[in-house]
Amino acid sequence: MSALALRGLTKFYGRKPAVFEVDLDVPVGSFYGLVGPNGAGKTTTLSMSSGLLRPTAGSVSVLGEDLWSNLAAGKRKLGILPDGARLFDRLSGAQLVTYAGLLQGIERAEIDRRRDELLDVLGLSDAATQLVVDYSAGMVKKISLACALVHAPRILLLDEPFEAVDPVSASVIRSILVDFTRGGGTVVVSSHVMDLVQRMCDHVAIIAEGRVKAAGTLADVRGGRSLEDRFVELVGGLPERSGLTWLMS
Repeated sequence: MSALALRGLTKFYGRKPAVFEVDLDVPVGSFYGLVGPNGAGKTTTLSMSSGLLRPTAGSVSVLGEDLWSNLAAGKRKLGILPDGARLFDRLSGAQLVTYAGLLQGIERAEIDRRRDELLDVLGLSDAATQLVVDYSAGMVKKISLACALVHAPRILLLDEPFEAVDPVSASVIRSILVDFTRGGGTVVVSSHVMDLVQRMCDHVAIIAEGRVKAAGTLADVRGGRSLEDRFVELVGGLPERSGLTWLMS
């Protein structure tokens, strides 16, 4: 059984498809990377896979059960870190994580224990009483991850989780995610940073123009080359350009 199975997943905005007939199988326990250029459809795919955006067509199965037929039950299995999502930023960091746990029906004493552990591991204990609106971009990313983890989901869907995060914090986050997969959890992470995906992920899908260009194990997709070389081959290299001579003078 796949942790996440997408079949014919499609999203139109007007007549333009942002995502078109995407089929993906994410194995249980895998660290799965979605890579593609800006505007490739990564965020739209993750939003539909997490129940945040209803697809125009297609289906999403979470651990063998259709997500959209029982959205509340499906979301309880998912931890979601959307890119650029608005938070209740007039709450403190501790209040925000507590609220996320309460929404999932966890008992308050258990929430308090998990929240304090998450804030400590993510280096946010000193900022626990600070309003989220006053957090830096990297701190917002980390508190969002804490909210995604507090209910102990089985699948994490993370959209650009390392953007704006300092190297030390990024290393801590990677270790948390690796431990999560070793415990049987599944991580799906979107990024356009090839080196990051190549170092973390065991499976990868290359998406461009809303379509899957290649998907499978990292070794199969790479085909003996670097992921960046394979990506450029499938997506296309830099366009030829002329001009900007004034910039060199």
